[in-house]
Amino acid sequence: MAPGLPTAMDRPHFIGIGGAGMSGIAKILAQRGAEVAGSDAKESATAEALRALGATVHIGHAAGHLADDASCVVVSSAIREDNPELVRAAELGVPVVHRSDALAALMDGLRPIAVAGTHGKTTTTSMLAVSLTELGRRPSYAIGGDLDAPGSNALHGEGEIFVAEADESDRSFHKYAPEVAIILNVELDHHANYASMEEIHESFETFVGRIVPGGTLVISSDHEGARELTRRLRASAGSAGSVRTVTYGEAPDADVRVTSVVPQGLKSEVTAEFEGAPLTFTVSVPGRHYAHNAVAALAAGVALGIPAGELAPALAAYTGVKRRLQLKGEAAGVQVIDSYAHHPTEMTADLEAMRAAAGDARILVVFQPHLFSRTRELGKEMGQALALADSSVVLDIYPAREDPIPGVTSELIIEAARAAGADVTPVHDQAEIPDAVAGMAKPGDLVLTMGAGDVTDLGPLILDRLSK
Repeated sequence: MAPGLPTAMDRPHFIGIGGAGMSGIAKILAQRGAEVAGSDAKESATAEALRALGATVHIGHAAGHLADDASCVVVSSAIREDNPELVRAAELGVPVVHRSDALAALMDGLRPIAVAGTHGKTTTTSMLAVSLTELGRRPSYAIGGDLDAPGSNALHGEGEIFVAEADESDRSFHKYAPEVAIILNVELDHHANYASMEEIHESFETFVGRIVPGGTLVISSDHEGARELTRRLRASAGSAGSVRTVTYGEAPDADVRVTSVVPQGLKSEVTAEFEGAPLTFTVSVPGRHYAHNAVAALAAGVALGIPAGELAPALAAYTGVKRRLQLKGEAAGVQVIDSYAHHPTEMTADLEAMRAAAGDARILVVFQPHLFSRTRELGKEMGQALALADSSVVLDIYPAREDPIPGVTSELIIEAARAAGADVTPVHDQAEIPDAVAGMAKPGDLVLTMGAGDVTDLGPLILDRLSK
């Protein structure tokens, strides 16, 4: 086995290998010398990228895809127990490893930065990966989205730092032992797994408890859920132990205080008071929330011993992640931008960022709700967020891993949006979207395809229709 390859992971089989989290782990294992195999529901650019690294990728799920000599089967929480490859693994006695355990094994022996929070994990992890690479630190990273440059969501680097998203959705972030942890915000989401904010806070407290002695917690001073978590941690006897806490944000009591965010088109100029002195740098994506993500990344890098004066300018090398306000193209004077936002807070943040960058241009949104449970709990807030756009088209709910819930449809969002004064049109057939958008859009408009499902596939189709 190649150096650094975790025991028993030299011949892993991934079920759902094309997923954002799964593919990243598979890529790193392949780069470390493992004989990677796996399956996914459909062909994709990710599958091709894995094959280019030497992995065997099957399309569709079948028992015969699992090799008899597989050393382990890697699964995520989305894989159901009746998956034929999982059933076959039980028959063969092949160990089953959760995605989070596999990622934890990859980080073992390195200096991990784990980025947690309800929103912003992918962007902040990406900012760190890009800026550390720019500085020649050669980090390893596992991200929930593909970077604009170099175009991948994961890399096995030769340096000592490993940057990874820490996902709270299924409590898998309890598996990691970071030297530095970032908590961007704490809100109620993933309603199939969390029933209350109390459960959310308890879960994040467990995550903080995993920080290694002498490590650092970087946490927002602005988001109420994060402030409450900080209060709870400080109130718990010995909760922090030898862990140092660094707060950041615009609050007067923040350790790293953001004093200015100045929009400059699709960029921002950010000033933060760091170690008693102002530090000004450029963030190459628009929006106050992205500026705050950059400051969190800066504080985390400094906690690992990287000078702020070196890391701050390197952050400008980050130009975005696919699906995070990603410009897909322009046709007939209309720019089409893709947004992964699917929670009301994310939707509001992205729409406010685009409003600041758009000037007098109109903002048109094609929104696809994600998950029935999320729509049931947050449909009203989603509709209210859409009121920030000039006009919106709302698709049917993308089910992902969930079965339908009686009475839960996109109509919940549409009614709330109209009550908030929004101009909203329901469209049930995605094939109608390109014509619908072409009929609405005028030169100078910005079109956002928004959601965590396959709404992202509509951008090129809209551009093609506009060009005609």
